[in-house]
Amino acid sequence: MNVASCNSTPANGTDRLSLLEFKKAISVDPQQALASWNDTTHFCYWEGVVCRMEDFRVTSLNLHNRHLVGHISASLGNLTFLKDLNLADNRFTGHIPPFLGQLPHLEIIVLSNNTLYGSIPTLANCSNLNALLLNGNNLIGKFPDLPLGIQFLNLESNNLSGTIPSSLANITTLQAFSCHGNNIEGTIPDEFAKLPELQFLFAGGNHLAGRFPHAILNLSTLVELGLEQNNFSSELPLDLGSSFPDLQFLTIVSNHFYGHIPPSLANASNLGQLDLSENNFTGVVPRSIGKLRKLYKLNLQFNKLEARNKKDWEFVESLGNCTRLEFLSLAGNQLEGHIPISLSNLSIDLKELYFGLNQLLGGLPSGIANFQNLNVLSVYENQFTGQIPEWLGNLKSLKVMGLAANKLEGHLPAGMGNLQNLIECDFSVNLLHGDIPNGIFKIPTITMIDFSDNNLDGELPYDVGDSKHLRELYLSSNMLSGYIPNTLGNSESLEYIYLQHNRLGGSIPDTLGNIRGLQVLNLSHNSLTGSIPPSLGNLLYLNQLDLSFNNLKGKTPTKGIFCNVTAMRVNGNLGLCGGPVELHLNACSPVMPLSMSKLSSLVKWLVISLASIVSLSILIFIWLLWRGNKRTKSVTLPLFGKNYPRVSYNDLARATADFSTSNLISRGRFSFVYKGILFQERITVAIKVFSLETKDAQKSFIAECNALRNLRHRNLVPVLTACSSIDSKGNDFMAVVYEFMPMGDLHALLYSIQNDENTLTMGHITLAQRLHILVDVADALEYLHHNNQATIVHCDIKPSNILLDESMTAHVGDFGLTRFKVDSVALSSIDSVSTSSIAIKGTIGYVAPGN
Repeated sequence: MNVASCNSTPANGTDRLSLLEFKKAISVDPQQALASWNDTTHFCYWEGVVCRMEDFRVTSLNLHNRHLVGHISASLGNLTFLKDLNLADNRFTGHIPPFLGQLPHLEIIVLSNNTLYGSIPTLANCSNLNALLLNGNNLIGKFPDLPLGIQFLNLESNNLSGTIPSSLANITTLQAFSCHGNNIEGTIPDEFAKLPELQFLFAGGNHLAGRFPHAILNLSTLVELGLEQNNFSSELPLDLGSSFPDLQFLTIVSNHFYGHIPPSLANASNLGQLDLSENNFTGVVPRSIGKLRKLYKLNLQFNKLEARNKKDWEFVESLGNCTRLEFLSLAGNQLEGHIPISLSNLSIDLKELYFGLNQLLGGLPSGIANFQNLNVLSVYENQFTGQIPEWLGNLKSLKVMGLAANKLEGHLPAGMGNLQNLIECDFSVNLLHGDIPNGIFKIPTITMIDFSDNNLDGELPYDVGDSKHLRELYLSSNMLSGYIPNTLGNSESLEYIYLQHNRLGGSIPDTLGNIRGLQVLNLSHNSLTGSIPPSLGNLLYLNQLDLSFNNLKGKTPTKGIFCNVTAMRVNGNLGLCGGPVELHLNACSPVMPLSMSKLSSLVKWLVISLASIVSLSILIFIWLLWRGNKRTKSVTLPLFGKNYPRVSYNDLARATADFSTSNLISRGRFSFVYKGILFQERITVAIKVFSLETKDAQKSFIAECNALRNLRHRNLVPVLTACSSIDSKGNDFMAVVYEFMPMGDLHALLYSIQNDENTLTMGHITLAQRLHILVDVADALEYLHHNNQATIVHCDIKPSNILLDESMTAHVGDFGLTRFKVDSVALSSIDSVSTSSIAIKGTIGYVAPGN
């Protein structure tokens, strides 16, 4: 028997036709939710439809979360017995049909999480309506007229404007009201004090302002209260906690409340979540906070709370009574001194602990080792000192570890590879040294590693390619050496790679071109050799590439990122050629046939041999002349004399915080330059430390001493003293100490970001200032060439060797490649015995880019 023919009346036939019209308005039905809506099945058995059996009238239409696309048909206005309409979590667009206001039996309307727009129609005639949920749409306008019997009203996450109408207080049955995430202004109406049953009030994410709404204090039935992300500004009422005996949830984050945290909050004994963060609260955290035995989340971060002595820290001991505590944040306050040992008494269920951005001292509290369920440990930007404790490697539940910007020393914990749940790890800007721990790249969940700005040495682990989910790798400003492993290209999820300012050598792995999602690659300021892999040009998402200041050579690619000269840097690689014309690189030499190549090699061998014979003859002549001609001054290489203050290796180490990378100003072929505070006068100096493991570095040091010990000119970098000693490991140590030039070098000033204003900033030099700099440099060179001693040839004049003081006076520096000319004979001060007088010195063919 065809069920569709049974009990058919004109009335329920209208319901069937109305549903079919509704179906026609659906353009996409990915789950085939309306497949059963056909003639072979009675409409009361269609999916989502419920009927009253005595007369087959539709009472409920529930198509929640079917991902339907379309608009809500006005035909539903014919379902006169409809009680429940639930179309939430779909993709309906258009207006809410006004017909809903004419359905007298409607009790529930749920249209949440669609893309409906326009204003909310009048629903005052829906006298039986008790739940209206319209959250998560694009509705505009003001609050609608509503029936008096409504109990649940959710309008959050729309674009409603105006104020909260005081008429809402006439709905004495209202139990839950949310207008969170709109554009509502004003405040909570005083009339809300008359709502006898209100339990949930959420008005956050609006533009409410003024004092704390005192009407709320009369709502003793409140269970949850949210006023976050508004513009309220006042002290909290002293009796706040006493007004809410049933309150379980309170958040007022991101307002402008000030004053002390009221101790009466302890009287809201059912509080489980308390969030007072991002306000202007001052004073100490009240010890009474520990009376909240049901508290599981306490967020007081980013206020101005203080703790300067033992009494101020007593609240930590009281929190030991909160045995359910899982979340504690006091980050971004004014806490000082040592965290008390009573921290170890906090709940063993603690999962998140935040103490960053304070002025905390001492070592990391050992009591943290008790929290074996800890997921997040964040103590960044404090003044913690001492060794990194090994127990960090035993917190097996850790997902986020943030210890950046402290003064922690020693090695990274060897057991870090055992933290198999770790997602983010940040130890940047500390004083760590040693190797990167084995196994950290094998952690399956790791997405971010930041060890930048430390003193880590050793090599990049070969297993760096095992991190299949690693997105961000920050290892810049360390002392890492060795090669970049080819396996790095196996980290297919990487988006950011920062390896600049290390001592990495070898070639750039071609396998980096396999990291398809790579956005930033910075390998600058290393000692990389070989050519640039063309595969980097295939990376579609690469938008920032820096390979500058290495020893790369060969043809520069012209594909992909290399077409955008504003997004990539290759300067400081003297062997590179070709590339886009905007880079101003030399043209690449044409490739010769094999026979020509062999001939060229033969010619090159002959030229080198001849040059060696000539050079040897000249050097013998110079040696004889030096020994036999008494009129010629002896060019010896002593260190600075008694007129210069003596400094030791320890003096320089203390002046630079043990040559911390945070004090590193620049680095060159033979040396590193650090900023330091030296002498009893506590003056700022620049300390040039020579890398004696680098070939010719010692000769460069001697050359610089010889060049500067008898020179005095306003446009030469003033030298203060030199040091030739032994470092803490018993190795030779050589350094020259200069006056510090606060404006840095000319290259940095010329090519850093500019300001829009026509004034000097770190990115702009006026024409007049440029002319003065040219005159200063010319004066310095004139002095070097024509001083009353031997003529001195600098051999490496370029913007990065021109330094500027606070008055923008230019000073020529870096005399490591200078030559002396005595009686018309040129002597290279870097190697007067073994270096040919016709050898090329300095930066070959240097031309400032863009000039």
